[in-house]
Amino acid sequence: MDAQVISANAADKVDIKELGKALLRVGSNLMSCGANTRRIRMTVERISGAFNCTTELLITHRALMLTVSDENEDHFHSSLKRTSPHGVNFSVVSGISIMSWKVVQEGWNIDQINTELDRLLELPHYPRLVILLMVGIADAAFCRLFGGGWEEMLVAFIATFAGLYVRQEAVKRKFNPYLCIFFASFVSSLIAGLFVKFGGSVQEYALSASVLYLIPGVPLINSFSDLIHGNIMNGIVRSVNGLIIAFAIAFGLLLAIQICQL
Repeated sequence: MDAQVISANAADKVDIKELGKALLRVGSNLMSCGANTRRIRMTVERISGAFNCTTELLITHRALMLTVSDENEDHFHSSLKRTSPHGVNFSVVSGISIMSWKVVQEGWNIDQINTELDRLLELPHYPRLVILLMVGIADAAFCRLFGGGWEEMLVAFIATFAGLYVRQEAVKRKFNPYLCIFFASFVSSLIAGLFVKFGGSVQEYALSASVLYLIPGVPLINSFSDLIHGNIMNGIVRSVNGLIIAFAIAFGLLLAIQICQL
């Protein structure tokens, strides 16, 4: 059956209110998992178009406001949803994008959308130990790129492992997100600084690499993407968020350097 016919049949039976709720779930989860504003808007409009509905979407850093109307503009539904604290989960972002195309091509209904969203949000994360080990190895590799030897790589690995563990524990105890980054930066740089100070042949490459895992790459990339696509407000907010994260990293590093007298 042609995709347009499927979409038209789905639109005949659509509940505008339920569709609006599903679209807000889609948008808020994309925002919380690290998608940029343009991707959120395109995904929401793609799904609503499959039901022959139009949307007006206001996206801010902490909330989404949506108005959905049917094809003849006889029925409207407006609602607002706050987004949960932001993180990075590209499995969810990719899964929602794939789902949106299935809605168009296979004529999914709203229940199928909600079921798929539930499934994506319940996908298990990598085991904690695996994350700690892989991030530690990545920072050790950066240390090698900077010119560090095997001793510096080992120090960078230990410092990263400990700092990330502290950050995870701080997040679990619901500390302010910027404080969590500060704690992690301080612990990682303090461990690396002590090795540099008292470790004899250990060079400062380990200290330089020990906090790289905290660099806010996704917020800064999304801020640039938002700015060049005209989403100025969100771009500025994401930029400021990235700057505050960078300040937290720098402050933790500075404090550790002062304690180690490097």
